[in-house]
Amino acid sequence: MDNEITIADAPDRSRYEAHDADGNLMGFVDYRLTSSAIAFLHAETLPDYRGRGVAGKIAVKSLEDARDAGLRVKPLCPFYKQFLEEHTEYADLVGAPEAK
Repeated sequence: MDNEITIADAPDRSRYEAHDADGNLMGFVDYRLTSSAIAFLHAETLPDYRGRGVAGKIAVKSLEDARDAGLRVKPLCPFYKQFLEEHTEYADLVGAPEAK
């Protein structure tokens, strides 16, 4: 299927990857993980796949995983900075944890 995209964490490479239905790499985001935070360093969509929402799908999956793991997010990559500004539903993941 032309628009099928699978997003998966590739912890051995410290990145999330997007693949099409044939297993071709479409894009990725590199990250640095600590026990309490994940820093997104560099997002890239390969030229043949640009304009299909690949980076956004990677961002959603990686941010949902960070939330599920209780990690703080450090958006060091310009794409993630912009994505988080536009998608305020993830604002709770950025910055210092709230005091209880």
